[in-house]
Amino acid sequence: MRRFKQIVCLAAVFAFAAIATGSASTLPEPRPDTLPRWRGFNLLEKFIKGGSSGGPYRQEDFRLISEWGFNFVRLPMDYRFWIKDGDWAQIDETAFADIDQAIAFGRKYDIHVCINFHRAPGYTVAQPPEPADLWTDAQAQLVCAMHWAYFARRYKDVPNTHLSFNLLNEPADIDGRTYYRVVKQLVEAIRAEDPNRLIIADGLNWGKQPCEELVALGVAQAARGYEPFALTHYKASWVAGSQSWPVPQWPAPLAGGGYLYGPTKPDLRSPMRLNANLHAPATLTLTVGTVSASAHLVVRQGEKELWSQTFTPGPGDGPWKEVVFRPEWNVYQNVYDRSYEISLPAGRYPLTLDNVRGDWLTLTGLELRTQDGTAADFPIRPEWGQPNEPLRVESDENGCRFVAPRRQDADWLWQAVFSRWYTARGQGIGVMVGEWGAHNRTPHDVTLRWMEDCLKTFRRAEIGWALWNFRGSFGVLDSGRTDVPYEDLDGLKLDRKMLELLRRY
Repeated sequence: MRRFKQIVCLAAVFAFAAIATGSASTLPEPRPDTLPRWRGFNLLEKFIKGGSSGGPYRQEDFRLISEWGFNFVRLPMDYRFWIKDGDWAQIDETAFADIDQAIAFGRKYDIHVCINFHRAPGYTVAQPPEPADLWTDAQAQLVCAMHWAYFARRYKDVPNTHLSFNLLNEPADIDGRTYYRVVKQLVEAIRAEDPNRLIIADGLNWGKQPCEELVALGVAQAARGYEPFALTHYKASWVAGSQSWPVPQWPAPLAGGGYLYGPTKPDLRSPMRLNANLHAPATLTLTVGTVSASAHLVVRQGEKELWSQTFTPGPGDGPWKEVVFRPEWNVYQNVYDRSYEISLPAGRYPLTLDNVRGDWLTLTGLELRTQDGTAADFPIRPEWGQPNEPLRVESDENGCRFVAPRRQDADWLWQAVFSRWYTARGQGIGVMVGEWGAHNRTPHDVTLRWMEDCLKTFRRAEIGWALWNFRGSFGVLDSGRTDVPYEDLDGLKLDRKMLELLRRY
């Protein structure tokens, strides 16, 4: 511990970098209780050490962001970029040239720069995990505070109009009191060096909800805009199971549930009920996702059984795509991702989909197809413990459709996600959306409709935002989408429709 204290003392005498100043700023003055309605992007040059990132920040990015009318960048960073020889207690001053330059670019182009520890000593949402746990490990907390103190000393002469600190990325699986204890240490370390530095803390539950415990610390808070997750992260390689999710829609019918529980879980049982009104015979296709232990799925027209199937997951080859054994329960929960067709007669009648024997299974989608070839899809993202709400399936001479009691749209975004952040603003908490966007596998037209509803919702909540990312699979440049007519921009592929949508808000 003596050596560690000596290292901290040495860090205190590092020389500060000279940060270039720009012309007179037009940026609004931020306060922890009232953040400006910033609009901008995340830049990923220091996002993950050892990945594709690592180079210097690009002046051209700052120039374009400013030229297009935006005024904010967030820099999610990995602390391993600025330590010596993998020792988290040794800060390498020479590693800060690129960060110094990014702040200088911000001042030159009148863009606010927000520095974020995406990977902090003892904490990350990425892989591999940190060897220590910031929430419980005292030394990790001390080291993390030392890192933030260094940033505060180095950049204390940069005004809050151009620089803020975003402490930790998306705290997950912790309670407000635990979060408060750690954030308090980091805030005190920063303010010991720079008492007035603007500090932003991400909300709880991956940034989904405000943390009331932090109000006493006088820090702003950052939300996330990744709902519905099955739309924003459709087929994202880093999200388990996303390859088998149904193709996103927006707006989308919403019925909740998706789980069919058997008699082993009587308190959760909730058959899926559909009221059919079909002008001609049709085919209902249901997709079974995961089956736990065993299940027997039955489809009934009133009291008449139309179809049934028994599922018994186990080891080796079978009608499943993936074998998953859960040793904690001593059961197989295999991923089937398999579709089954049921012929439906014309007429009006109730349909019931029920698991009458065994543990549980999930349904990930329904499709209705008429004899003339028209079809309608109903994607489902199963939610544990949520009851299945009734649906209607209809067909007439104009086609077929699913009708749900609710749908995901702009009102849903407000009620389910952002109304709570608007309330937080009214309680004296500065709020912004630190990340949002949709991965490039979500259809472009769906993405743009969803983005516009998000932007309307941000404006309604009077909060700013930073798209993840500027260049890359969520961004306006080089996104890798296959359904976009890109515009060439000096060798970059510009998604002009997305850019112009963002500029309107």
